[in-house]
Amino acid sequence: MKVIICGAGQVGWQIARHLAGEKNDVTLVDMNADLVRRATDTLDVQGVVGFASHPDVLEKAGARDADMLIAATHSDEVNMVTCQVAQSVFNITRKIARIRAQNYLDALYGDLMNQDRLAIDVVISPEREVAEAALQRLAAPATFDTESFMGGRAQLLGLQLDEDCPVLNTPLRQLNELFSTLRAIVVGVRREDRLFAPDPGDQLLADDQIYVFTHIEDVNRALEIFGKKTKKQERVVIVGGGNVGLAVARALEARTDRVRAKIIEKDRATAEQAADALQRTIVLNGDGMDIDLLMEASIDRADAVLVVTDDDKTNLLVAVRAKQAGCQMTIALVNDPTLAPLMAPLDIDAYINPRATTVSSILRHIRHGRVRAVYSIGDAEAEMIEAQVLSTSPLSGRLVRDIAFPEGVLVGAVLKGDKVQKPTGDLRIDPGDVIALFAMAKDVPEVERLLQVSIDFF
Repeated sequence: MKVIICGAGQVGWQIARHLAGEKNDVTLVDMNADLVRRATDTLDVQGVVGFASHPDVLEKAGARDADMLIAATHSDEVNMVTCQVAQSVFNITRKIARIRAQNYLDALYGDLMNQDRLAIDVVISPEREVAEAALQRLAAPATFDTESFMGGRAQLLGLQLDEDCPVLNTPLRQLNELFSTLRAIVVGVRREDRLFAPDPGDQLLADDQIYVFTHIEDVNRALEIFGKKTKKQERVVIVGGGNVGLAVARALEARTDRVRAKIIEKDRATAEQAADALQRTIVLNGDGMDIDLLMEASIDRADAVLVVTDDDKTNLLVAVRAKQAGCQMTIALVNDPTLAPLMAPLDIDAYINPRATTVSSILRHIRHGRVRAVYSIGDAEAEMIEAQVLSTSPLSGRLVRDIAFPEGVLVGAVLKGDKVQKPTGDLRIDPGDVIALFAMAKDVPEVERLLQVSIDFF
């Protein structure tokens, strides 16, 4: 497949890395020659320097025979115009645009998104994606990462194992035998900064970060087995009243179970805007770093604090201060993935990486064939892939034990009809089944071959 990616920033680079690794023909377009050079030097991609929205630049990038265009520059306007040019001049069949501004989004998700008016097939909103990720973190407070699969019937949980975890030093094979009715599988383990798919004989150790794929009904039981308490979030403090903070507060207000939320926002105009838009949420104007203001927001009695300002370092420092003041759980928005290793030493419970959520969302739409969902894990080290099994697939009609999955691939669950089944060696994969696979980045091309989505993109 031939893909043009406009914007060679973090998002564009990660998308290019994924697609080039899967042997697609990728061209990156950016105004910044250094970013284009970095991409062409480190990835198997072509680069074009210039304005993404200019027809001559797109022509140079090979727009005449491109299958897809992804517009992920820093400018919403450039992204929209680029998609329009891609359609009107080059007739590119599939166009994805990243749009940040709320004013556009309200219109885009409404009438403006009419195909006859605006040439965008898929709109990706980082703020909406991040707000959704934040709500998922709040819903599963014992996890550092979480994502829904199979239409909400299954969940991927990221758990940090403590010294008092009851199943430490137990081989995973034995865990399956001990809890035979538990519909949950440990699909990934991070140990000393190395992520891997575990073997049945592997044991779990203290300080391991594990990824568990579980049936939604078994989430609480899985958390208990791995030594995590489940607690309902009733009091939440949000630091940062911009688009993300406002979206989270609105969602909390819309819930049937009462959640008391407070927002702290430094900018007076933004604080007033948030106060006007919300009904039950208390909005405080001031600096989230101010301990007196945090105490005024009752941070010591809060179940969780969500720090979503536009500055990573502020987010980390406020989260640390909130934890020291007695807050039970801290979640920080962190744009820079190199700061992720600091979370554990700083005692921050969970973080949200907007770029990772945006990349996952774009990948979900790129793999348009039978792949229904893709979630990028860590720094694009692995993926959780949900896909429908085709009758032509090498998986179809075979038992799980007879399928030659690569070493870095594990089956998380199989959806037959509306029932999520735990994968066992004698489970048969039938056409139409939906399978969830954990795959290390290097094994994704082989997974796609097994699923045979490469011939079924459009």
